[in-house]
Amino acid sequence: MKTSKSDLSSLWTNVCLDDDIKAFEVLYSLLLNRLIKFCTYYIGQKEVAEEIVSDVFVRCWENRKNATIILNLETYLFIAVRNQSLKHIKKNANVRLVEIESSPGIHFIDGNDPEKQLNNKELHYKLDQAIEILPTQARLIFRLIKENGMKYKEVAEILEISPRTVQTQLFRSIAKLRIILKGYYGIQLKKIQEQ
Repeated sequence: MKTSKSDLSSLWTNVCLDDDIKAFEVLYSLLLNRLIKFCTYYIGQKEVAEEIVSDVFVRCWENRKNATIILNLETYLFIAVRNQSLKHIKKNANVRLVEIESSPGIHFIDGNDPEKQLNNKELHYKLDQAIEILPTQARLIFRLIKENGMKYKEVAEILEISPRTVQTQLFRSIAKLRIILKGYYGIQLKKIQEQ
């Protein structure tokens, strides 16, 4: 569900001026999953990302009386999460944790054709692998725009780069992904022709 910035802004105003806990809960539920997903791009561990995002929300609630001047709450929260993620990475730079079990995402597939299901699953897997090959900043930009639906300007603010750099990185990423996946499609077509 896409929520307008004016909706978020009015909810935030209610939180700051009226101590409206219901408005805060609505903000929390609207932004939580996107912020956790964003934080996970940096941290690589969902549980730690959940903690960081929760801490950011707690600080927002605690400092709500001093935060009435925030013009774009969504961007503010993404920047806060990014900063906390970077602090966490710096603090734990010498500690290396490996996630044992990854959580599956939501996939919409045609339930009638098992071969199509398998091909779709394999394609999603190949796409995820290809995205992970991208440089860190390019990977973040791609995911924020294509998976989170953010605008170039919003991503530029979050990553502290120019919108033009965001656009260039995105176009380069798409071109690289197209080349990588073209090889995959070539293999699949060859398999089909051999059958």
